[in-house]
Amino acid sequence: MSELTHFNQAGEAHMVDVGDKSITKRVAVAEGQIMMLDNTLDLIKQGNHKKGDVLGIARIAGIMAAKRTADLIPLCHPLALTKVSVDFQVLEDEVAVQCRVQVETSGQTGVEMEALTALQVSLLTIYDMCKAVDRGMIMTDIRLLEKAGGKSGHWVREL
Repeated sequence: MSELTHFNQAGEAHMVDVGDKSITKRVAVAEGQIMMLDNTLDLIKQGNHKKGDVLGIARIAGIMAAKRTADLIPLCHPLALTKVSVDFQVLEDEVAVQCRVQVETSGQTGVEMEALTALQVSLLTIYDMCKAVDRGMIMTDIRLLEKAGGKSGHWVREL
């Protein structure tokens, strides 16, 4: 990976031609968190936020975002996703909610952007649902943890 692939010889942006790439199982895992006030986290945990089930709605938003990534990121290929999981963990000590997303497909290009998009939209949905009680929430540590498949093989972030 020594060159940017979304530019042609003239330096113009273009969609990468993946037509000659092998169809392989592609997997990407992304993770991040949103930090908040104690009372905001309590509302989420108790499930009695007046807008409803914050994490349930954020999960659906993330899944929808993964499926719509090509509509949001100009040079992404539309993909037939085979799996999108969005999981949350309440981090009591950090007063935060951690989100982990896994996206899979069988295809000619990877799903890193779909995983990262789903992650961000999930966290943004938590922010949107809770901003009336906590405008100071911070989304942080957004990162790709792992990707597998394709010519470049398996990559895992060294933490």
